[in-house]
Amino acid sequence: MANAPNDDGRMPFFEHIRELRDRARGAAIAFAVAFVGCWFFSQQIYDWLRAPVDQAWMSNAAQLGAHPVLVFSKPTEPFWIYMSVSMWAGIFVSSPFIFYQLWRFIAPGLYQREKRIGMAFAVFSAVFFISGALFCYYFVLGNLYSYLLEYGVKDKLIPQLNMAEYFDLTKDMMLAFGGVFELPLLIYFLAMVGLVTHRSLWKFNRWFIVLAFIIGAILTPSPDVVSQVMMAVPMIALYNLSILAAFFVVRGKEKKKEAQKAREREADALERAKRKAKQDAGEPVEDDDGEPGDE
Repeated sequence: MANAPNDDGRMPFFEHIRELRDRARGAAIAFAVAFVGCWFFSQQIYDWLRAPVDQAWMSNAAQLGAHPVLVFSKPTEPFWIYMSVSMWAGIFVSSPFIFYQLWRFIAPGLYQREKRIGMAFAVFSAVFFISGALFCYYFVLGNLYSYLLEYGVKDKLIPQLNMAEYFDLTKDMMLAFGGVFELPLLIYFLAMVGLVTHRSLWKFNRWFIVLAFIIGAILTPSPDVVSQVMMAVPMIALYNLSILAAFFVVRGKEKKKEAQKAREREADALERAKRKAKQDAGEPVEDDDGEPGDE
Protein backbone atom coordinates (compact mmCIF):
# COMPACT_ATOMS: atom_id res chain seq x y z
CA MET A 1 0.00 0.00 0.00
CA ALA A 2 1.35 3.43 -0.90
CA ASN A 3 2.42 5.63 2.01
CA ALA A 4 0.43 8.80 2.49
CA PRO A 5 2.20 12.13 2.28
CA ASN A 6 2.24 14.62 5.15
CA ASP A 7 -0.28 17.45 5.40
CA ASP A 8 2.08 19.77 3.53
CA GLY A 9 2.29 17.30 0.61
CA ARG A 10 5.77 16.05 1.45
CA MET A 11 6.75 12.48 2.25
CA PRO A 12 9.51 11.47 4.71
CA PHE A 13 12.76 10.26 3.18
CA PHE A 14 12.45 6.60 4.22
CA GLU A 15 8.86 6.50 3.02
CA HIS A 16 10.18 7.72 -0.33
CA ILE A 17 12.63 4.81 -0.32
CA ARG A 18 9.88 2.31 0.52
CA GLU A 19 7.62 3.83 -2.14
CA LEU A 20 10.43 3.57 -4.69
CA ARG A 21 10.98 -0.06 -3.72
CA ASP A 22 7.29 -0.89 -4.11
CA ARG A 23 7.05 0.83 -7.49
CA ALA A 24 10.25 -0.78 -8.76
CA ARG A 25 8.94 -4.16 -7.63
CA GLY A 26 5.64 -3.59 -9.44
CA ALA A 27 7.47 -2.57 -12.62
CA ALA A 28 9.78 -5.59 -12.35
CA ILE A 29 6.82 -7.96 -11.91
CA ALA A 30 5.07 -6.46 -14.95
CA PHE A 31 8.24 -6.85 -17.02
CA ALA A 32 8.83 -10.42 -15.80
CA VAL A 33 5.27 -11.46 -16.72
CA ALA A 34 5.59 -9.79 -20.14
CA PHE A 35 9.01 -11.37 -20.70
CA VAL A 36 7.74 -14.88 -19.94
CA GLY A 37 4.70 -14.36 -22.14
CA CYS A 38 6.82 -13.06 -25.01
CA TRP A 39 9.26 -15.96 -24.65
CA PHE A 40 6.58 -18.39 -25.83
CA PHE A 41 6.13 -16.28 -28.96
CA SER A 42 9.76 -15.25 -29.45
CA GLN A 43 10.18 -17.13 -32.74
CA GLN A 44 6.99 -15.61 -34.15
CA ILE A 45 8.12 -12.14 -33.01
CA TYR A 46 11.48 -12.65 -34.67
CA ASP A 47 9.77 -13.78 -37.87
CA TRP A 48 7.68 -10.59 -37.72
CA LEU A 49 10.85 -8.52 -37.25
CA ARG A 50 12.59 -10.14 -40.22
CA ALA A 51 9.67 -9.48 -42.59
CA PRO A 52 11.24 -6.24 -43.95
CA VAL A 53 14.46 -7.98 -45.00
CA ASP A 54 12.47 -10.90 -46.45
CA GLN A 55 10.53 -8.47 -48.62
CA ALA A 56 13.71 -6.68 -49.65
CA TRP A 57 15.28 -10.04 -50.50
CA MET A 58 12.31 -11.10 -52.61
CA SER A 59 12.50 -7.86 -54.58
CA ASN A 60 16.00 -8.99 -55.64
CA ALA A 61 15.14 -12.69 -55.92
CA ALA A 62 16.55 -12.90 -59.47
CA GLN A 63 20.05 -12.23 -58.18
CA LEU A 64 19.79 -13.60 -54.63
CA GLY A 65 17.51 -16.61 -54.97
CA ALA A 66 13.91 -17.11 -53.97
CA HIS A 67 14.46 -18.04 -50.32
CA PRO A 68 16.00 -15.49 -47.91
CA VAL A 69 18.37 -17.10 -45.42
CA LEU A 70 19.67 -15.83 -42.08
CA VAL A 71 22.69 -17.66 -40.64
CA PHE A 72 24.21 -17.91 -37.17
CA SER A 73 27.86 -18.33 -36.26
CA LYS A 74 27.57 -19.93 -32.79
CA PRO A 75 25.47 -22.90 -31.62
CA THR A 76 23.98 -20.85 -28.77
CA GLU A 77 23.25 -17.80 -30.91
CA PRO A 78 19.59 -18.59 -31.80
CA PHE A 79 18.76 -19.22 -28.14
CA TRP A 80 20.23 -15.90 -27.00
CA ILE A 81 18.65 -14.04 -29.91
CA TYR A 82 15.22 -15.35 -28.97
CA MET A 83 15.98 -14.48 -25.36
CA SER A 84 16.87 -10.94 -26.39
CA VAL A 85 13.76 -10.71 -28.55
CA SER A 86 11.67 -11.75 -25.54
CA MET A 87 13.35 -9.15 -23.35
CA TRP A 88 12.83 -6.22 -25.71
CA ALA A 89 9.32 -7.30 -26.59
CA GLY A 90 8.62 -7.59 -22.87
CA ILE A 91 9.80 -4.01 -22.37
CA PHE A 92 7.44 -2.79 -25.08
CA VAL A 93 4.50 -4.82 -23.77
CA SER A 94 5.04 -3.83 -20.13
CA SER A 95 5.90 -0.18 -20.87
CA PRO A 96 2.38 1.11 -19.98
CA PHE A 97 2.61 -0.63 -16.60
CA ILE A 98 6.16 0.64 -16.04
CA PHE A 99 5.09 4.20 -16.86
CA TYR A 100 2.13 3.74 -14.52
CA GLN A 101 4.40 2.68 -11.64
CA LEU A 102 6.68 5.64 -12.34
CA TRP A 103 3.64 7.88 -12.32
CA ARG A 104 2.42 6.45 -8.99
CA PHE A 105 5.82 7.21 -7.49
CA ILE A 106 5.88 10.91 -8.42
CA ALA A 107 2.13 11.62 -8.14
CA PRO A 108 1.87 12.06 -4.31
CA GLY A 109 4.02 15.20 -4.43
CA LEU A 110 1.98 16.90 -7.15
CA TYR A 111 -1.08 19.12 -7.15
CA GLN A 112 -4.28 17.85 -8.74
CA ARG A 113 -3.69 19.73 -12.02
CA GLU A 114 -0.08 18.51 -12.14
CA LYS A 115 -1.31 14.95 -11.59
CA ARG A 116 -3.60 15.17 -14.61
CA ILE A 117 -0.80 16.60 -16.75
CA GLY A 118 1.69 14.00 -15.50
CA MET A 119 -0.70 11.13 -16.22
CA ALA A 120 -1.21 12.44 -19.74
CA PHE A 121 2.56 12.67 -20.23
CA ALA A 122 3.01 9.08 -19.04
CA VAL A 123 0.36 7.79 -21.46
CA PHE A 124 1.53 9.83 -24.43
CA SER A 125 5.17 8.93 -23.78
CA ALA A 126 4.36 5.28 -24.39
CA VAL A 127 2.09 6.10 -27.36
CA PHE A 128 4.69 8.29 -29.09
CA PHE A 129 7.52 5.84 -28.47
CA ILE A 130 5.61 2.86 -29.83
CA SER A 131 4.39 4.97 -32.77
CA GLY A 132 7.99 5.82 -33.64
CA ALA A 133 9.03 2.18 -33.51
CA LEU A 134 6.09 1.13 -35.70
CA PHE A 135 6.80 3.95 -38.15
CA CYS A 136 10.35 2.64 -38.47
CA TYR A 137 9.13 -0.93 -39.00
CA TYR A 138 6.49 -0.18 -41.64
CA PHE A 139 8.04 2.75 -43.52
CA VAL A 140 11.81 2.70 -42.98
CA LEU A 141 13.21 -0.81 -42.57
CA GLY A 142 11.90 -2.16 -45.89
CA ASN A 143 13.43 0.73 -47.85
CA LEU A 144 16.63 0.52 -45.81
CA TYR A 145 17.22 -3.19 -46.45
CA SER A 146 16.22 -2.87 -50.10
CA TYR A 147 18.82 -0.17 -50.55
CA LEU A 148 21.53 -2.12 -48.71
CA LEU A 149 20.86 -5.39 -50.55
CA GLU A 150 20.71 -3.68 -53.94
CA TYR A 151 23.98 -1.93 -53.12
CA GLY A 152 25.64 -5.32 -52.72
CA VAL A 153 23.81 -7.01 -55.60
CA LYS A 154 25.04 -4.51 -58.17
CA ASP A 155 28.59 -5.63 -57.31
CA LYS A 156 27.51 -9.27 -57.73
CA LEU A 157 27.93 -10.04 -54.03
CA ILE A 158 25.93 -12.77 -52.29
CA PRO A 159 24.85 -11.78 -48.76
CA GLN A 160 25.08 -14.05 -45.76
CA LEU A 161 22.93 -12.25 -43.25
CA ASN A 162 23.69 -13.00 -39.61
CA MET A 163 20.56 -13.23 -37.47
CA ALA A 164 22.18 -11.49 -34.47
CA GLU A 165 23.48 -8.58 -36.53
CA TYR A 166 20.15 -8.24 -38.28
CA PHE A 167 18.25 -8.18 -34.98
CA ASP A 168 20.66 -5.63 -33.47
CA LEU A 169 20.32 -3.29 -36.45
CA THR A 170 16.54 -3.61 -36.53
CA LYS A 171 16.23 -3.11 -32.77
CA ASP A 172 18.56 -0.08 -32.73
CA MET A 173 16.68 1.53 -35.61
CA MET A 174 13.30 1.04 -33.92
CA LEU A 175 14.61 2.37 -30.59
CA ALA A 176 16.14 5.40 -32.31
CA PHE A 177 12.88 6.25 -34.08
CA GLY A 178 10.94 5.68 -30.87
CA GLY A 179 13.17 8.20 -29.11
CA VAL A 180 12.88 10.73 -31.93
CA PHE A 181 9.08 10.54 -31.83
CA GLU A 182 9.21 11.82 -28.24
CA LEU A 183 10.26 15.23 -29.64
CA PRO A 184 6.75 16.81 -29.66
CA LEU A 185 6.21 15.74 -26.07
CA LEU A 186 9.57 17.20 -25.01
CA ILE A 187 8.94 20.53 -26.74
CA TYR A 188 5.40 20.68 -25.32
CA PHE A 189 6.82 20.24 -21.81
CA LEU A 190 9.48 22.91 -22.41
CA ALA A 191 6.77 25.28 -23.64
CA MET A 192 4.67 24.59 -20.54
CA VAL A 193 7.51 25.51 -18.18
CA GLY A 194 8.30 28.60 -20.25
CA LEU A 195 11.70 27.60 -21.62
CA VAL A 196 10.63 27.87 -25.28
CA THR A 197 7.89 29.61 -27.24
CA HIS A 198 6.49 29.08 -30.71
CA ARG A 199 8.27 32.26 -31.79
CA SER A 200 11.70 31.07 -30.68
CA LEU A 201 11.06 27.61 -32.15
CA TRP A 202 10.10 29.10 -35.51
CA LYS A 203 13.24 31.24 -35.58
CA PHE A 204 15.32 28.14 -34.90
CA ASN A 205 13.51 26.12 -37.59
CA ARG A 206 16.09 26.49 -40.36
CA TRP A 207 18.89 25.53 -37.99
CA PHE A 208 16.91 22.54 -36.80
CA ILE A 209 16.72 21.23 -40.36
CA VAL A 210 20.51 21.03 -40.39
CA LEU A 211 20.53 19.62 -36.86
CA ALA A 212 17.98 16.93 -37.84
CA PHE A 213 20.30 15.51 -40.48
CA ILE A 214 23.20 15.54 -38.01
CA ILE A 215 21.08 13.74 -35.39
CA GLY A 216 19.92 11.28 -38.05
CA ALA A 217 23.54 10.50 -38.91
CA ILE A 218 24.39 9.97 -35.23
CA LEU A 219 21.35 7.94 -34.13
CA THR A 220 20.96 5.63 -37.10
CA PRO A 221 23.34 2.68 -36.67
CA SER A 222 23.44 2.15 -40.43
CA PRO A 223 25.89 4.45 -42.29
CA ASP A 224 23.73 4.74 -45.41
CA VAL A 225 22.16 8.04 -46.45
CA VAL A 226 18.68 6.55 -46.87
CA SER A 227 18.14 5.77 -43.17
CA GLN A 228 19.55 9.15 -42.15
CA VAL A 229 17.20 11.00 -44.49
CA MET A 230 14.22 8.88 -43.42
CA MET A 231 14.91 9.80 -39.82
CA ALA A 232 15.59 13.49 -40.49
CA VAL A 233 12.42 14.10 -42.54
CA PRO A 234 9.94 12.88 -39.86
CA MET A 235 12.00 14.70 -37.23
CA ILE A 236 11.58 17.98 -39.12
CA ALA A 237 7.84 17.30 -39.53
CA LEU A 238 7.50 16.54 -35.80
CA TYR A 239 9.43 19.70 -34.92
CA ASN A 240 7.06 21.85 -36.96
CA LEU A 241 4.09 20.05 -35.42
CA SER A 242 5.60 20.87 -32.02
CA ILE A 243 5.67 24.57 -32.96
CA LEU A 244 1.89 24.41 -33.39
CA ALA A 245 1.53 22.72 -29.99
CA ALA A 246 3.78 25.37 -28.40
CA PHE A 247 1.62 28.07 -30.01
CA PHE A 248 -1.49 26.81 -28.22
CA VAL A 249 0.39 26.56 -24.92
CA VAL A 250 1.79 30.09 -25.17
CA ARG A 251 -1.54 31.52 -26.35
CA GLY A 252 -3.29 29.90 -23.39
CA LYS A 253 -0.76 31.41 -20.98
CA GLU A 254 -1.04 34.85 -22.59
CA LYS A 255 -4.85 34.73 -22.38
CA LYS A 256 -4.63 33.85 -18.68
CA LYS A 257 -2.23 36.73 -18.06
CA GLU A 258 -4.49 39.14 -19.95
CA ALA A 259 -7.51 37.92 -17.99
CA GLN A 260 -5.60 38.32 -14.71
CA LYS A 261 -4.53 41.85 -15.65
CA ALA A 262 -8.12 42.70 -16.63
CA ARG A 263 -9.38 41.47 -13.24
CA GLU A 264 -6.70 43.47 -11.47
CA ARG A 265 -7.62 46.61 -13.45
CA GLU A 266 -11.29 46.03 -12.69
CA ALA A 267 -10.60 45.55 -8.98
CA ASP A 268 -8.39 48.65 -8.96
CA ALA A 269 -11.05 50.73 -10.71
CA LEU A 270 -13.66 49.50 -8.24
CA GLU A 271 -11.43 50.39 -5.32
CA ARG A 272 -10.83 53.88 -6.72
CA ALA A 273 -14.58 54.34 -7.21
CA LYS A 274 -15.21 53.36 -3.57
CA ARG A 275 -12.56 55.80 -2.35
CA LYS A 276 -14.04 58.55 -4.52
CA ALA A 277 -17.52 57.85 -3.15
CA LYS A 278 -16.23 58.06 0.42
CA GLN A 279 -14.42 61.31 -0.32
CA ASP A 280 -17.55 62.80 -1.86
CA ALA A 281 -19.52 61.76 1.23
CA GLY A 282 -16.93 63.33 3.54
CA GLU A 283 -15.94 60.02 5.10
CA PRO A 284 -12.33 59.30 6.09
CA VAL A 285 -10.43 57.36 3.45
CA GLU A 286 -7.73 54.86 4.37
CA ASP A 287 -4.42 54.72 2.52
CA ASP A 288 -3.15 51.50 0.97
CA ASP A 289 -1.34 50.68 4.26
CA GLY A 290 -4.56 50.88 6.23
CA GLU A 291 -3.86 54.26 7.93
CA PRO A 292 -6.46 57.04 7.67
CA GLY A 293 -5.62 59.42 4.85
CA ASP A 294 -5.80 63.18 4.81
CA GLU A 295 -9.30 64.54 4.53
